[in-house]
Amino acid sequence: MSIVNLTVDTFEKTVKDGDVVLVDFWAAWCGPCRMFAPVFEAVSERYPDVVFAKVDTEAEQVLAAQAGITSIPTLMIFRENVLVFAEPGALPGPALEELIGAARALDMDGVRVRMAAHQTVS
Repeated sequence: MSIVNLTVDTFEKTVKDGDVVLVDFWAAWCGPCRMFAPVFEAVSERYPDVVFAKVDTEAEQVLAAQAGITSIPTLMIFRENVLVFAEPGALPGPALEELIGAARALDMDGVRVRMAAHQTVS
């Protein structure tokens, strides 16, 4: 699976249209980002049904700000248009694959119920 480069114009549609979408927020000057890039690429080849996307935080500063990115690399995982994981830091391949498995295993109906309950309390 090829990696999709996201912009402020394509981010929302990509997340909405994909079942599981991984987004890597990165920058060319970031050493850990450069170390994570080949891991992200290698894992993407093993999961053709998952959308792997990247956001260049230098080129897409507005999108990075909208996403609340304060440290890179930051990985976000969306499942059925719901943000289910967001954490800064580079991951080894096995950890990334474990996260994909965890995202796939989520009971999204249960997640939505908990989100709705939380929203009514806030």
